[in-house]
Amino acid sequence: MSEATLAHGSTEDAELPPLVPPSSTLGLLSVFRRRYLLKLLVQRELSARYEQSFLGFLWSYINPLSQFFIYWYIMGTIMGAHKSVENYPVHVFSGLIIVHFFTETFGAGTRSIVRNKSLVQKMPLPKEMFPVAAMLVSLYHVIPQMFILLLVCVLTGWHPDLGTLIGGVLALAILMCFGTALALVFSVANVFWRDFGSLVGILTNFVRFGCTMIYSYDMLAQHAGSLRWLVLGNPIAVACLLFQRAFWAFSTENPQHTIKHEFPAHLYHQGVFALIAAFVALLLAQWFFNRFDERIAEQI
Repeated sequence: MSEATLAHGSTEDAELPPLVPPSSTLGLLSVFRRRYLLKLLVQRELSARYEQSFLGFLWSYINPLSQFFIYWYIMGTIMGAHKSVENYPVHVFSGLIIVHFFTETFGAGTRSIVRNKSLVQKMPLPKEMFPVAAMLVSLYHVIPQMFILLLVCVLTGWHPDLGTLIGGVLALAILMCFGTALALVFSVANVFWRDFGSLVGILTNFVRFGCTMIYSYDMLAQHAGSLRWLVLGNPIAVACLLFQRAFWAFSTENPQHTIKHEFPAHLYHQGVFALIAAFVALLLAQWFFNRFDERIAEQI
């Protein structure tokens, strides 16, 4: 081979851009630019969850319904919460959908990278794709839960307004951002220290009782007093209130009276602030993820 050819070949090689890991530059944007791969990963997670299962997708109905009956029977019937909260079953189930969506996103997202370590080691995928896929799988399971909730609401005289759609969409948007943010941080931490996978189970217990799922906001406000801002500063609790305002409030006998006395003032403003805070948390989580991104494959 002549020197001219070698020189020409080396010049072409020098002009080639360096190979950059997909997630090191664009982060979450690179995930949605690979929507086809993300779709395949979501389908893979769904099929793996119901593999060799006789009931299959019906478990997405059975699991939330079993939790609903436990809370409804213990808190509503035994402890008498239905006496102080009108239409208590809808109140519980609308809050349960929000809590279940977040806890499933948080838990599955934390384990997502470790569970897919073979793909992480072999394929040049943006690693953020795994927590995002976990969030989308959790969002997919919201659909049958919403079907049950809407059916019960209609049977109990539900008369929604425009705020119902706004509140429902805003609540889910808050949890999509905030749940993905925590899943990004904890999925990386779980790669280096598996203790974080166990810690998630403890934190989700606080989530269940830190939201107005099994009790009303009015009951919380009476006991918390000046510390109620701790609840309204929690994006998950605000999302829960927005969802209950959208569905439970308009299934009561006097929706306007319920909204005035059972919800904080300016709830939608607080929902917007919570969405902004969740988005900022997502940006910070992406920054944290990028700091450890290159070490994940070798550590896992």
